[in-house]
Amino acid sequence: MARRLPNFSALRAFEAAARHENFSRAAEELHLTHGAISHQVRGLEQELGRQLFVRNGRQVKITNDGLKFAQFLGKAFADIGAATDAMRAASIHQRLTITSIPSFAARWLAPRLGRFIERYPDIEVVLQSSGHMQDLAREGVDVGIRFGRGNYPGMVAVRLMGDVYYPVVSPHYRGGKLPAVPNDLAGHALLRSVERWTPWLHAAGVNLPEPSGGLLFEDLSMLIRSAADGNGVALVRHVVAMQEIASGQLLRLFDIATPSPDEYYFVSPPGAAGKPQVAAFREWLLEEIAAFQRQHLT
Repeated sequence: MARRLPNFSALRAFEAAARHENFSRAAEELHLTHGAISHQVRGLEQELGRQLFVRNGRQVKITNDGLKFAQFLGKAFADIGAATDAMRAASIHQRLTITSIPSFAARWLAPRLGRFIERYPDIEVVLQSSGHMQDLAREGVDVGIRFGRGNYPGMVAVRLMGDVYYPVVSPHYRGGKLPAVPNDLAGHALLRSVERWTPWLHAAGVNLPEPSGGLLFEDLSMLIRSAADGNGVALVRHVVAMQEIASGQLLRLFDIATPSPDEYYFVSPPGAAGKPQVAAFREWLLEEIAAFQRQHLT
């Protein structure tokens, strides 16, 4: 037959009051009122048939019976806390926190993550999107997908792949009257982003200055959206523009591509790099990249 236990809230109120030997401080700890603590302790005393505190106005002093009971409760609550911490640790062990540059997260990684989750259903994946460098270890992030030169001091870094730039345009831009050769770009709107046009223009033999003035897109996703809306010609990275090109919303212009000086890297703090879920994600990601590169050779 199951034991009939006292109300748990009353036990917590009593244990806190016994520890502080003060109802007001117990109330502050549990975010209750002094009256609520007093009411719960009186109810517990009635249920137990024992006086737990001697009261003198608002002053209270714990009885010997109350002290013994409080010691048992303190140990029981400590055991509950330890068991809870162990459960949380096991849950956190199966969590994988990833941060990625927004364009890669939204346009390449997120559409593929379902396959990773199907393979590892016990891993909870948290995907964060950030264009700013973060202190991964301090913020509890397991993996950072970065676009740079590979200089990540104190981190475990693995190169994932490179990327190239080329111009794209909506097939409906200017009623379908698109630039036929690179020199035709002189008469068209070149959309601006944080990525400069000059290296590609030089590679294409086009003598045009770097576009200036007007709107500058810091987010490549917004740049791609603007080009798909027919606002001009955009210089994009192959990896992040493939969705719109595959769907026909954008057309690649010309056969000239320039390699990006930056590349994609898988970056982990040393404390996270050895986690099973991090190793599993790294292996899966490299498989996905290999398949992508076989499918979309530039």
